[in-house]
Amino acid sequence: MYSLRKENWSTKVMVKISSLAVISMILMFLDLSVWFAPPFLKLDLADLPALIGAFAMGPMAGVVVQLVKNLLHLLVQGSSTGGVGEVSNFIVGSAFVYTAGLFYYKKKNFKTAIIGSIVGVLAMTLVASISNYYIVFPMYAKVYGMPMEALINMGSVLNKNVVDLKTMIIFAIVPFNILKGSIVAIVTLAIYKRVSPILHK
Repeated sequence: MYSLRKENWSTKVMVKISSLAVISMILMFLDLSVWFAPPFLKLDLADLPALIGAFAMGPMAGVVVQLVKNLLHLLVQGSSTGGVGEVSNFIVGSAFVYTAGLFYYKKKNFKTAIIGSIVGVLAMTLVASISNYYIVFPMYAKVYGMPMEALINMGSVLNKNVVDLKTMIIFAIVPFNILKGSIVAIVTLAIYKRVSPILHK
């Protein structure tokens, strides 16, 4: 099983992780809505620095980037969801970058980067589906003080296939995470070789 070596926690590495987390936090503000999902699901490239970090410095580095990114976001902007959105973002994003980074760490080549990215997107989608069904949506309803039906209606307005929580997961959460993860993975694969020398110095 993967374990982060002691030398990986050097000051230089922590500075690199912190820098990636700041970039990631900034990217969180550059988001877009998608046509098939409720407005609180925003498409962004904030997982990009974390995935690059996971490839360059190991899967746990990517997880730490995700953690610091969400903590910075809470400090800078606060949370309109009582922290629910940030916790969900951390869990789902960590599943993505850890899985992809773990595959790539074992054998660093373009093929394993592609395989790791694909498996990472699938892991991200699975974790998002389970966590949203059992934890996130119920907590959103509690934080906002509204019935679950109101949240479902936010999705059904844009996507007629959404009629309950189960169809929200199938027709909104699943395609959203596949789309988001795929875009991040494709951009990472396209630019990684160009930026990795900076992280390996």
